[in-house]
Amino acid sequence: MTANNLTNLIDISPFTYSVVMLYGVILIKFFASYLASHEPLQFFRYFCDQLATKVNKSKNDARQRNISGFIGVLVTLSPLIIILWLFEAFVEATWLWQAFLLYLALGNLHLGKNGKEIAKLVVANKNFEAKQLLNPWVLRDIQQLSSLGLAKSCIEMLLLRAMQNLFTVSFIFLFFGPLAALTSRLLIEIHYSWNNKQINFQPFGNSISFIVNIIQWLPSRVFSLILLFSCIGKNFILFFRLSRPYFFQLNNSYVLNLFALSLEIKLGGVAMYQGIKLRRSSYNDHGRQPQATDIIHASKRINQVFYFCFLFLALLALFTYSFNING
Repeated sequence: MTANNLTNLIDISPFTYSVVMLYGVILIKFFASYLASHEPLQFFRYFCDQLATKVNKSKNDARQRNISGFIGVLVTLSPLIIILWLFEAFVEATWLWQAFLLYLALGNLHLGKNGKEIAKLVVANKNFEAKQLLNPWVLRDIQQLSSLGLAKSCIEMLLLRAMQNLFTVSFIFLFFGPLAALTSRLLIEIHYSWNNKQINFQPFGNSISFIVNIIQWLPSRVFSLILLFSCIGKNFILFFRLSRPYFFQLNNSYVLNLFALSLEIKLGGVAMYQGIKLRRSSYNDHGRQPQATDIIHASKRINQVFYFCFLFLALLALFTYSFNING
């Protein structure tokens, strides 16, 4: 599609233009990752880690550290977002600039493949290699985990990364544009770096945790409801009732509980962070412990949600375009 065609498309139907751009960038990123594995925001994570060593002082009281965390978010993001916003005025091919921002914003598209590799290693009793492959994607301590613990950690990682770095970013892009999508992804990356599950980021990471929970609340509920409706004919009403108490909570409990119910496994529970045992909420206590094969099932269930979204958006974009043309 030429630049003139894209310009005409955004004039006729901005929503269809956004969907076409989203699908195009996803395809480009999917194949580019095959050619060379890369993480465009890796340097940004490094910057966040270095900033935290400067401003997150353990000698300060809790209130000071909380304020420092909030100021750290502002100092980190504000100049970058302003520069990107101003730079767009100097770019003649606006659509190319927007595609570039979206490319940076979208997360890794091959985590499902990594999950399959981890499952194969666990089945082959190669837990050390599985831990090496999983470790860059999780915050928790995994060195002492059993095969069951590895499977649980991998499933939670696949779900939350897909929901946050792909679904939430895409959702925000479609409604608010590429700069907002990139801003949300940068906030999520700061949250990963300053996660308050780690003792040295309490309460420094509380502000960014609250901000990210606000950003992802609606997208995660949409993701969860799609997951729930995929269970029609299989305990749909029961899953709805068991998950309803989590719906308005400002965290990931709703999606984790629904995912555990849909796979008939346990998720959540105790986890180790920096050598300290953290008692988290447990989901679907009556389910069985996850096995390596459940990693494959989890990846397929996540893909089902995305396939449905892709088809729905394509049909909606086509309808919107046809309506605007005929109108």
